[in-house]
Amino acid sequence: MRIILASKSPRRKELLSRIGIEHECIVSEAEEKTTESSPDKVVAELSRQKAENIFEIIRAGERDNSPMVIIGADTVVACDSNIMGKPKDKQDAGRMLKLLEGRSHSVWTGVTLLFVNIDKNGNYSENKVISETFACETKVYMYHVSDNEIEEYIKTEEPLDKAGAYGIQGIAAKFIEKIEGDYNNVVGLPVSALYQRIKNIL
Repeated sequence: MRIILASKSPRRKELLSRIGIEHECIVSEAEEKTTESSPDKVVAELSRQKAENIFEIIRAGERDNSPMVIIGADTVVACDSNIMGKPKDKQDAGRMLKLLEGRSHSVWTGVTLLFVNIDKNGNYSENKVISETFACETKVYMYHVSDNEIEEYIKTEEPLDKAGAYGIQGIAAKFIEKIEGDYNNVVGLPVSALYQRIKNIL
């Protein structure tokens, strides 16, 4: 059984490895457009797009077919009516951090699992695919952070590839007062919830 992570994120890769799931990574080529507006539905839709894109890539390009599980994931930060992905640049990172400091926000990660079997001829087919999508929320409380602290943090460039412009597992840990929910979800993958859904086939 192949386990494929549809992501280039080193954090998601590390989280899967940490719980003992051997896997390979294939980067999704999906454009990542959403028609949804609520954060739980946004991450669910985008995670589904990533997983389905990897299935299409594999089905089009491989001959040695075998059953697999494809894992697509997407994370956003939600504060009031603002849904934040990765910042466009340093200025955008500063805007996000200023909005988040001194208050609480939610981190949502959507996960799509595609359970792909093969037919009697060893080929992939649509009626052999079972899809499950779920979204997890963790509430994060951030201390008041000064403009100077934000500026110094942005200089490290850590915020630039993180949803909401911070990494809880990195330098920004010093800004976090507490969380409610799964810490790993904030890092980028709710591995405990994921494991409970796939453990029967591992």
